Amino acid sequence: MRTRFAYIYNSAKWLLLFTVLVIAPLVLAVVGHEEESRGFWIEFGVGLGFAGLALMGLQFVQTGRSSKIGAPFGMDEILHFHGQSGYVAWLFIMGHFIILFFADPDYLRYLDPFVNLPRAVALSGVIVAVCCLIAFTHWREKIGLIYEWWRASHGLLALFVVFVGTVHIMQVSFYVTELWQQVVWVGFSLGAIGMLVYNRVIRPLQMKKKPYKVTSVKEEVEETWSIEVEPEGHEGLDFKAGQFVWITLGDTPFSMQQHPFTISSSPEVKDKIRFTMKELGDFTSEAKNIEIGSKAFVEGPYGNFTMDETSSTHNVFIVGGIGITPVMSILQTLKMRGDQRVSTVIYGTPSKDLTPFYDELKVLAAELELKVIHVFEEPDEEGEAETGLITPDLIRKHLPEDISNCEYFICGPQPMMDVAEDALREWKVPVHMVHAERFNIV
Repeated sequence: MRTRFAYIYNSAKWLLLFTVLVIAPLVLAVVGHEEESRGFWIEFGVGLGFAGLALMGLQFVQTGRSSKIGAPFGMDEILHFHGQSGYVAWLFIMGHFIILFFADPDYLRYLDPFVNLPRAVALSGVIVAVCCLIAFTHWREKIGLIYEWWRASHGLLALFVVFVGTVHIMQVSFYVTELWQQVVWVGFSLGAIGMLVYNRVIRPLQMKKKPYKVTSVKEEVEETWSIEVEPEGHEGLDFKAGQFVWITLGDTPFSMQQHPFTISSSPEVKDKIRFTMKELGDFTSEAKNIEIGSKAFVEGPYGNFTMDETSSTHNVFIVGGIGITPVMSILQTLKMRGDQRVSTVIYGTPSKDLTPFYDELKVLAAELELKVIHVFEEPDEEGEAETGLITPDLIRKHLPEDISNCEYFICGPQPMMDVAEDALREWKVPVHMVHAERFNIV
């Protein structure tokens, strides 16, 4: 069973390491530095620049999709943290420029093309690049930037900022006078480039050696599709029930079109993998047009939305819409392993006709120690479901009296997840007993 101590220890370990890496450049800068202080605001602005560049470089690590870095949080939480820390990096880098310009207007010469044209273009480009990184991410859908082009530009813009920032530090050299300090910063920049090359070149080469082919395209309910793929020339993928992968469809894995999907089939079935997706964007809206026999490439698995074999005796799944997909993988696995631990599924959908896996869940309920509570937004004429939205009162109604002995899995729309997580927090459920996965990662 996941223990509270282990969760807190692992969380604290990774957060401490992240913090140390962010402030490390500040420590390295002052080691052996003997120049007089230039005033609080100038030194503060310089410090923001160092920390902001370190944060920007760490973005490549966070998006590197390493299972070791993802533990114990889960890859979806790491990517959400990546987004939030990206805003902080932008704030630090912009603060670096703004504070220095106000503290001493003479620093504006760094942007003056008549003083040094290459430097002015490069540093002005950094300001534009960091602002574009934020704008393209925050308003991507409003400005109509398709996911594939956003993903490509995101990596290149971040790499440009790290590269120019490193060169800028070398050229100013006020705090980087020693050879070993310069080596550290060059190594930092090369490390960021290396992470990008690994993700965009090495990993696709590895995926190319293990292709899949599409064997089934099935409409579960309106606008929800299940795609099955089979391995070609290899044994397939080892994964845990509840994990997700990144999928590339087409003749080559070197494609900008790569998307994350949770596996809805069981890892006990080795000769095929099923993904289930709802039509929500450009790629998923074309799921119905995927041809049988098409090539596919799979990267992963990722995610900690999984159930240990020694988990609690009662597992509660609070899900909405397409958030049922990892739960289907977990329930199918319990069935195939003959695992009869008690499970409760509270499942919110618009109506019975728009409920993926309705019949499959009914079969599983008859074969497992499983209770399924459907929650339809529309009234259920048969009277077999709750009506409305998933609320704290509805959740509590279907939980056992002793809620401390349950492990909770939450997946679905953001508002529903917020309601469920807030309720469990209010009921003093230990954080290590609550697992959540959001599908709005990019």
